[in-house]
Amino acid sequence: MKSKLWLVLGTVGLLAVLFFVGSNFYKNQQSEKINNLAQDNRALFERPYSQSIGSTMSRVTLVEFLDPECEACSAFYPYVKSILKEFEGSIRFVVRYAPFHQNSKQAIKILEAAAKQGKYWETMEVFFKNVPEWGDHHDPKPELLWTYLPALGLDVDKIKKDMEDPEILNIIEQDISDGLKLGVRRTPTFFINGKPLKEFGFEQLKEQIKSEL
Repeated sequence: MKSKLWLVLGTVGLLAVLFFVGSNFYKNQQSEKINNLAQDNRALFERPYSQSIGSTMSRVTLVEFLDPECEACSAFYPYVKSILKEFEGSIRFVVRYAPFHQNSKQAIKILEAAAKQGKYWETMEVFFKNVPEWGDHHDPKPELLWTYLPALGLDVDKIKKDMEDPEILNIIEQDISDGLKLGVRRTPTFFINGKPLKEFGFEQLKEQIKSEL
């Protein structure tokens, strides 16, 4: 009886070890695959239309594929802002879109229209701040997006007109295409000087940026 018990425990232990080794092997393979994609497609990281902060001469370029309806993107945004402030003058931040959620494209169209009034970043921030309200996965209320705009000093009627510019849809589709080629499957996805974030997390992002500096 004891020998059978030890046999079962040994088998379970072996399976656990194999699972752990297999998981790490898969993770490393995926990381290497994404890294290779990034290295082979450097021209896809930024387009002439991409919204950005910082000098093109900066030592580090941080590219984020984000979704304005993404709660994780919302959680990362204040941290990204603090990184940009800490390394100001040495880092460039580039936004790309990966609209995986239901109302993302509408939010992006409003953002791009707000950019024509010089209020892109302010609009981005208020959208992220209120994601739990307007972007609730169980009960989204995209109509609330319009209620945030007047306080930013935006001309809402002009936003509604400008957001229908076909070029904005072209921007979204191009970003989706570039993201797929770079292996973007979730948001936020970060690239630091063309290298994917090795391990997801606030501190990991900062440390990889510091290593590039």
